[in-house]
Amino acid sequence: MSSLRNSVLKLTIALCVCSVAVAAQQASSRTAVPEIAFEVSMSKPQTHMLEVEVRVKYPASALAAAEEFLVMPVWTPGSYMIREFARHVQDFQAKDASGRALQWEKTNKNTWRIVPNGAREWSASYRVYANELSVRTNQLNSDHAFWNNAALLMYLDGYLNAPSTLRILAPQPWKIATGLPAAGKNTFRAENFDILYDSPVEVSNFKMISFSVKNVPHRIVIDGEGNYDPEKMKADVQKIVATSIELMGAEIPYRDYTFILHLRSNTGGGLEHLNSTALGYPRFGFQPETRYRGFLGLVSHEFFHLWNVKRIRPDALGPFDYNKENYTKLLWVAEGITSYYGDLILRRAGLMSEKDYLASLARAFQSFQRVPGRRVMSAEEASFDTWIKYYRQDENSVNSQIDYYDKGAIVGLLLDLEIRKLTHNSKSLDDVMRALYSEFFKKNRNYTPADFQRLSEQMAGTSLEEFFSRYVRGREEFDYNRALAAAGLRLDLSEASAGMKATEKAYLGADLSQDGDRLLVSRVLEGSPAYEQGLNTGDQIVALDNMRANKEFFEARLAEKRPGQLISLTIFRFDDLSLMPIKLGSMSNAAYRIVELEKPTEEQRKIYRSWLGTN
Repeated sequence: MSSLRNSVLKLTIALCVCSVAVAAQQASSRTAVPEIAFEVSMSKPQTHMLEVEVRVKYPASALAAAEEFLVMPVWTPGSYMIREFARHVQDFQAKDASGRALQWEKTNKNTWRIVPNGAREWSASYRVYANELSVRTNQLNSDHAFWNNAALLMYLDGYLNAPSTLRILAPQPWKIATGLPAAGKNTFRAENFDILYDSPVEVSNFKMISFSVKNVPHRIVIDGEGNYDPEKMKADVQKIVATSIELMGAEIPYRDYTFILHLRSNTGGGLEHLNSTALGYPRFGFQPETRYRGFLGLVSHEFFHLWNVKRIRPDALGPFDYNKENYTKLLWVAEGITSYYGDLILRRAGLMSEKDYLASLARAFQSFQRVPGRRVMSAEEASFDTWIKYYRQDENSVNSQIDYYDKGAIVGLLLDLEIRKLTHNSKSLDDVMRALYSEFFKKNRNYTPADFQRLSEQMAGTSLEEFFSRYVRGREEFDYNRALAAAGLRLDLSEASAGMKATEKAYLGADLSQDGDRLLVSRVLEGSPAYEQGLNTGDQIVALDNMRANKEFFEARLAEKRPGQLISLTIFRFDDLSLMPIKLGSMSNAAYRIVELEKPTEEQRKIYRSWLGTN
């Protein structure tokens, strides 16, 4: 009996060991990385249909999966809103290597389940409707193709870290531009899907401007016509690149860089990528010089992102979850401080005068102070809520939120000057950014809000808790003059826009728009006379003081009124006509100006020169 028991025990142990070995072998074979190859074609550009095929091939040693899942991202990094790219997908099908159709089903809004039937090699194909030109979407027509891979290419669930290739079949004589490295004719390779999704593609008969900085090639790929001067554009963008590189410590963290520029009458904006950026700009926006500076500011902002956000990564921003929101409280740093450096780099590159730079800062201060939402939303809250607020503005947004670009840029300025003042100009925000690059990107780590404050305090040599508590986590009003004094400057409100002495003017507090022959209230500012006395967004103003009104007439008559004066508005609201008396408030007509202190100290002058890069 004992011998039988021992035999059974030995057999059981052997079977267990065998089962564990088989399970280990199965796990090992299922973790084998497949070859993933995409092919994008455009056989009929005029239909706006991009045609995609994805081929998946496992090594012979791998066990065939019972099921596979292809997933279309719901958003693209850099644009923080769920965009549901799967809504443009149609004509999905799957087959094995011999061409036999495979069973498949859609399991949720952006996931397709495929049953390979024991096949280690299979493919799926689908078409994507592409007729929206923005830096975050796709467009195909008879003139060009542009797409973001996150809005076009599905990933194989479980293999976001897998490499892949992308082959593009383009009509002649179209050329291909992307930041991905070449892996053959019209074929490119990505180390993983984060890199694939971070590399937009332009396919057209584009123009190209090339230059080098420190022997590293850069190119500006231009699709569309406009009034730009190619030689001036080349020289100025080269200055932006060189100045940015020196600011961040002179290291160039990429092998090449591509600017994809779309020129249209109604386009704008930019989206940053690891070694490229997609830009949109009005085709005739390069003259006069003041408009051209807007283009340079866009270039400067997006290029600086290659450090700030693409390599210096906030806590939740990479590696990415493409299936849901990726929340962070640090967009005021990622976007706002990038906005701060955007214009500052132009100044240091000699592309913006000191006068123009200070005037731009003053306008930014004045614009921000006119937003009632600054009292109810912090920079961190704006960052966190971007998924539901920033890209979904409505008429009450001005009252309930702030723009983390705008507030972040001002916080960046104030922090920079605070660090310079505390260290007698031995340290600055530049040093904070370089430290973030060394301590986090170089060590493949993401940083947290606490990390950013810690490094700022390390550079300042003291606690900055009060600063961050008031201006980053809190909603307190900015002390502009305290900050500006570090550089020997102050904010002056003594003059109106026309150079006259500032006075109080009549104030209604409603923004108006002319829609054909209708004068409409587009938004009402909280706390204003219009807000407190009942004027609503959407009201149609028919008459002012019994005189028919359009926008030009209304604004001219309002300018003639005095604070405290009573006006009578005739309005339509939901097709009902009524009279509304409103007592006007008052507002200063002062224009914000930044001027020099009467007797700046030598240290203040030193900070000013170092900050603005002037001699």
